[in-house]
Amino acid sequence: MGSFQMPANFPSSALPESSCAYLLQELKLIWDEVGQDQLERERVLLELEQECLEVYRRKVDSANISRVRLHQALADSEAELTNLLLSLGERSLPGRPEKLTGTLKEQLDSITPALREMQMRKEIRMNQFREVQTQIQRISSEIAGHSEYDSVVVNEGDLSLKKLEEYQHEFQRLHKEKNDRLRKVEKYINEVHQHAETMGMDSSKIITDVHPSLLHGSSGQQSKNISDTILDRLKSTVQQLKDEKQKRMEKLHRLGKALTNLWNLLDTPMEDQQPFSHIKFFSSSASVSYTLGPGSLTLDIIHQAESEVERLDQLKASKMKELFFKKQIELQGICKKSHMEVPPQSEMENIMKLIISGEMDHSDLLMCMEEHISKAKEEACSRKDIMEKVNKWMASCEEERWLEEYSRDENRYSVSRGAHKNLKRAERARIIVNKIPALVESLMTKTRIWEEERKKVFLYDEAPLLAMLQQYTLMRQEKEEEKYRQRERKKVQAQVAAQQDKFSSRTNTSASPLSNRSLNSSFSSYSPSYRRLSITNQHQRSKINSATQGPNFNKMGRKKQVESMLVKYNHVRKFRTETASEISTTISGPSSP
Repeated sequence: MGSFQMPANFPSSALPESSCAYLLQELKLIWDEVGQDQLERERVLLELEQECLEVYRRKVDSANISRVRLHQALADSEAELTNLLLSLGERSLPGRPEKLTGTLKEQLDSITPALREMQMRKEIRMNQFREVQTQIQRISSEIAGHSEYDSVVVNEGDLSLKKLEEYQHEFQRLHKEKNDRLRKVEKYINEVHQHAETMGMDSSKIITDVHPSLLHGSSGQQSKNISDTILDRLKSTVQQLKDEKQKRMEKLHRLGKALTNLWNLLDTPMEDQQPFSHIKFFSSSASVSYTLGPGSLTLDIIHQAESEVERLDQLKASKMKELFFKKQIELQGICKKSHMEVPPQSEMENIMKLIISGEMDHSDLLMCMEEHISKAKEEACSRKDIMEKVNKWMASCEEERWLEEYSRDENRYSVSRGAHKNLKRAERARIIVNKIPALVESLMTKTRIWEEERKKVFLYDEAPLLAMLQQYTLMRQEKEEEKYRQRERKKVQAQVAAQQDKFSSRTNTSASPLSNRSLNSSFSSYSPSYRRLSITNQHQRSKINSATQGPNFNKMGRKKQVESMLVKYNHVRKFRTETASEISTTISGPSSP
């Protein structure tokens, strides 16, 4: 508002009537005359000030936009001129001022003539580029084998004389390349003829498949196609023929070596080798440098050689099968004699498959089977001492079983024919049976040492020997416990009978409690030992279960010795259960009336 206040002593006649100050003075006089409120005066003056600021601001913004446009136009002109100089490969333009001076409009007017001159130079240079590039495109399309070519697009970013010279050199190079391509085509065609003749192929068909114009040359206006595609196809065709020739030579080389080896292995007569003497030549290294004649690598020759090799391979395979079965029987005999695990059937089947497929050689088969036999013999030798003790243990078990059956025979002491022989045998059997625990302990010690040395389980007919010995030891312990229980049961029964005879004369009222007390005392004297046996049996059964869970213990093929042990174990358990039930019935029977 201060901008609108006028000095009080400023004469109104000194102000022009069109000025803001004059109008503001007139407004003040009117307000004084009217008596306008001071607040209203300030509000109106503030509105006038805001409106004046808006008008000034619009004028300043418009002037600023005009200045920016002039700056942009000048910058665009300078940038375009710089780009033209760079694209034409010129550093500067003669007559162009080094530094622009004056107003923006003066600077823009000073750069315009130089810009027009460079635009004319660019147009002339582009025409030159377009002409030489069109010629290059036309020749390139001809070399590429196309009748039409695309329109030329000139790169306006590089229109220097150096680039123009490069295009001219390219144009000259294409003329030379055309002649070189013609020479390459002739060279490839000659190589096709040579390779096709050696392998018994039709060279005309091969060349026609590449392009018909290559076979008959020029015909009228049609010339040989020398495009990149045709040259690549010709090169690829020649390379394929070379590869095929090399493959056939390598195949005949392998067939020749195979025939030679098979003839030597099977002792083939010379008259049988004579029809394939030309193939035998390829087995030597001299055939690589030898110049092959026409038809020396035909498919018929290769097929004949393959058929002969296949026939001899089948004959060799049949002989190798016989050899394999012979060695397999020998290996199985060694394993069976020492009760060892025979090599897996899958491994033998794999060897047989290799023999049938022809992937295993005669020497490899012998080496493989001899290795198996050598390992089997070595392991059999290491098991010899243990196996001798196992056989002794098995024989002792047989004597033990006979002695048990003999002991259950009630007529063993009767006077009969041959009874004295059985008595003598029983005496010998008792001596042998008494030695079994020491024998088993020694056998287990040796077996553990063997397993620790070789880091594997000692198997007897595919069953762990240690598990068998442990099971046998537990079964013997249970038998001893069972005998002890039977003796205890007989004692209890005798005590019960004695008590019943002793108190049979007493009255019913006095005899019954005494009888019950006697029975209870007898049972109490028996029960601790019975509980101890039960706990021991449970512990032994848990050990049997843990022992039977050893590696490979549940394999099929366990021999009769292990099966007889399991039958004995189940029989002992059943007998023990029946005995306990009988004792319980005897002790807890009905009391006397």
